[in-house]
Amino acid sequence: MVAEKEGLSPYRSRPPQLQEPLRQSKRTRKQVSDGFTVKAMMKNTVVKGPPAAGAFKERPTKPTAFRKFYERGDFPIALEHDTKGNKIAWKVEIEKLDYHHYLPLFFDGLCEMQFPYEFFARQGIHDMLEHGGNKILPVIPQLIMPIKNALNLRNRQVICITLKVLQHLVLSADMVGEALVPYYRQILPIFNIFKNKNVNSGDGIDYSQQKRENIGDLIQETLEAFERYGGEDAYINIKYIVPTYQSCLLN
Repeated sequence: MVAEKEGLSPYRSRPPQLQEPLRQSKRTRKQVSDGFTVKAMMKNTVVKGPPAAGAFKERPTKPTAFRKFYERGDFPIALEHDTKGNKIAWKVEIEKLDYHHYLPLFFDGLCEMQFPYEFFARQGIHDMLEHGGNKILPVIPQLIMPIKNALNLRNRQVICITLKVLQHLVLSADMVGEALVPYYRQILPIFNIFKNKNVNSGDGIDYSQQKRENIGDLIQETLEAFERYGGEDAYINIKYIVPTYQSCLLN
């Protein structure tokens, strides 16, 4: 057999430069990018979704003027222990208080969540609304910012307490409900956000209804009180801010 010449054998492997390239065993990593950027249009790029709006996220609290005045001893109040629990002992008659000075300060304390500040602020508001009479109506414009600040904290407990205060405020004196109508744009946006936040307990017992801590029910009660005592323009103004509200007087 004639020996095959070197380089002419059909069984010899191809030259290195003619060999097929090896397939990459590792997959290319996909990079994450923000939307509406140049990087987002590149290959192997995954676009991140939009961030959460944070509509229900609680906001941090800020130091209140109520705490400052309380620590300074400017309020004529003290804590009194009773068989029914704690209550406020007023050192002066409530009817003789300067409502233009004290009532906005107590409303500012709605943002407080620490004892004893929260107790004195909330109980003090109810006491002053109960005995205020004609002194409440002229102070309404000064109460709007403290109410708005308390609602904007988006804390469930603070919102529930503020809603109860608003219901008491509407019933506290004549014309108060109508005086609140021009300020619906400051107060009602938070109502629109939390209106459908009801507790769905299924077949279980919802104890928050007994304690009046169900935020959706409280918002509905407050809106109905606004409509009943806000005059003829109340409903259309409520409907403008809270489109899903249905009138309790027209049905």
